Amino acid sequence: MKIPTCTTGSHSTEAPKVEAPKPSADVNLKVTEGKDGKEVYFQSATPATSLPVSTAPRDPPPLPEEEEDDLSAPAVPGTTCKRKGCGKSYVSDEVSRNGDGEEAVCVYHPMPPIFREGSKGYLCCKRRVLEFDEFLKITGCKTGRHVFVPKTKITAAEQFTECRIDHYQTPSHVHVSVFAKQTDKERSTVKIEATALHFDLYLPASKRFRKTVELFGPIDPTTSSFKYFGTKVELTLKKSDTRSWAILEKSDRSLGPVSLTFGVGGRTGTIGAKEVVLDDVNASKIQA
Repeated sequence: MKIPTCTTGSHSTEAPKVEAPKPSADVNLKVTEGKDGKEVYFQSATPATSLPVSTAPRDPPPLPEEEEDDLSAPAVPGTTCKRKGCGKSYVSDEVSRNGDGEEAVCVYHPMPPIFREGSKGYLCCKRRVLEFDEFLKITGCKTGRHVFVPKTKITAAEQFTECRIDHYQTPSHVHVSVFAKQTDKERSTVKIEATALHFDLYLPASKRFRKTVELFGPIDPTTSSFKYFGTKVELTLKKSDTRSWAILEKSDRSLGPVSLTFGVGGRTGTIGAKEVVLDDVNASKIQA
């Protein structure tokens, strides 16, 4: 009775109308009795019911597309298999590609490696190791065929191009230059045979140079070599005989009784020259 009022207004002889409280389905009224005997009223919201969430099953991530060996492309002896975890080297098509022996079987990891919190392994395997040397020894989990020269998918953007080929000779060697700038060493291949050279060079801007050169004369592939440079690919070919090479690439047309000379002094030397310089004997043969 002693609680002061909280609002003001005009006097009235009519009793105020009190609206009946509307029941609320979301509110529960609870009454508790305190230590001093007073009743305490408080409200608690009705706990919301959680609806089951339907989630569509997730499709497993697609496996990475595995590379295939291009059997039509020549492989250089000693080339290591490109599959992860294999490490075997190419010997020959009969042993490493077409055979059914142990050397033709590739045991590899089809998925990439994973390095996490010091542990190392492959996504396709459960085994994890701490040391990098042990990681290199993890045996592959899948068997298949080796990949020495991966098949290349020719996209619409890839273009075949031509590269200039120059050469000069000494009495024992033929030096060949293929002017292909910034050749991709990992993807490109150069195969030296006794009578031919095979080039498959990948260049910037999705360009590719592919050519087979039938040589003018026989060479020794075991003592011949090649090397990649920033602007070209250099080959040193060991002649199998002492003949003079009139041209680099073998031709069906008759070249006539013309041969190159060696060791000519002064500005008339033919070794490394852009134009062929003939001695008096060969020059008279052409004029005749």
